Amino acid sequence: MVKLNKIYTRTGDDGTTALVTGPRRLKHDLRVDAYGTIDETNSAIGIARLHTGEMPELDAMLMRIQNDLFDLGADLAAPETGEVLSYEPLRVIEAQVDRIEKEIDQLNADLDPLKSFILPGGTPAAAYLHLARTTSRRAERIMVELSRFDGEEVGEPALKYVNRLSDFLFVAARHANDGGKADILWVPGKNR
Repeated sequence: MVKLNKIYTRTGDDGTTALVTGPRRLKHDLRVDAYGTIDETNSAIGIARLHTGEMPELDAMLMRIQNDLFDLGADLAAPETGEVLSYEPLRVIEAQVDRIEKEIDQLNADLDPLKSFILPGGTPAAAYLHLARTTSRRAERIMVELSRFDGEEVGEPALKYVNRLSDFLFVAARHANDGGKADILWVPGKNR
């Protein structure tokens, strides 16, 4: 379990931060950027949850996802190096991917098919879920870029999870928009 007694350590004053496995990286390093953007996504979901109190099933799903995102951050902060460690690093696993897929299907089952793209908005919950969706897409882009560098492994389940996450958040936003009835549809060329 994580134990934090002191919040500031001054060790990052030089522009670096420590990975779980010990090495220090620059704060603008792609790996740090990846788990930092996952943290941003988690924060946006937290704001969305301020507006999901009347949707307890969705709120519970979002709370599980917030916990998963800490797992994902821990996974990214402990890169696979091939070295033997004194502990087993926390990794995102296929069961987490499977669960989020089932929840996507569950939320999507009652939604009407789309006839156009959706403009982010509608209810406050939906608007914040769209913000979380776009932030998670940015995290995914960073994770994919990171995974292309030699020695910068990103687990396949982690990449699958972040890809499904944006799909989940899209469907969740529609669900929060009165089952899609309050979705704001894009009208191509409407304001020409």
